[in-house]
Amino acid sequence: MSTEKPPLEDPNGAPPPAENGANPPADKVPRTERGRKTRRKLLDAAAIEFGERGFHEASITSITQRAGTALGSFYTYFDSKDEIYRALVSDLSARVREAAREARRTDLPALEAERVALTNFLKFANEHKEIYRIIDECEFVDPATFRAHYEGTASRITERLADGVRKGELRANVEEAHAWAIMGMNVFLGLRYAVWTQDRSPAEVAEIANAILRGGITAHGDDPAE
Repeated sequence: MSTEKPPLEDPNGAPPPAENGANPPADKVPRTERGRKTRRKLLDAAAIEFGERGFHEASITSITQRAGTALGSFYTYFDSKDEIYRALVSDLSARVREAAREARRTDLPALEAERVALTNFLKFANEHKEIYRIIDECEFVDPATFRAHYEGTASRITERLADGVRKGELRANVEEAHAWAIMGMNVFLGLRYAVWTQDRSPAEVAEIANAILRGGITAHGDDPAE
């Protein structure tokens, strides 16, 4: 535990997730603005609760207390602690994607798109440090949701890289494995420079990462694997 189209639109054509996290069952969809705000408060409170206490120690009662809502309101939108946890992970994934939406602008050069995506991710992670504990714990709480989070992120990076290949900006052999390598780099840069300490600015860190990419995947014509 990273563009210009309508918010949260997936570049691979997948439907956008609900504004407040995972697409809820039909009987759990808020039908009023007040309901949407209540569900949002519950998700925000769950982020704090799970981020501070972890999944197993967190409680529904504590989530509703943090949200300032009645216990009954929780069950209007979620059936269980597991369900709000899955919804929260999907919500955080969507918010990371939204934070990097500028990188989906088609007029950006390929490496500039990656620099923008990482800069904005680092800013988001700095403001929402709980995302690392929540996403990491998800591997054991809900492996399918954990995998979907990273596969979705890698898919978006792969799509951006493919666009760079089509434009002739990146080497022809750049592919999915490069996207996973970039994502791994971004995740650990976020852990070091957004969560543990902030002794370098997001822009500085993104530029260092971008220099690695410039030396490794740009179409400079001297790669023996071409």
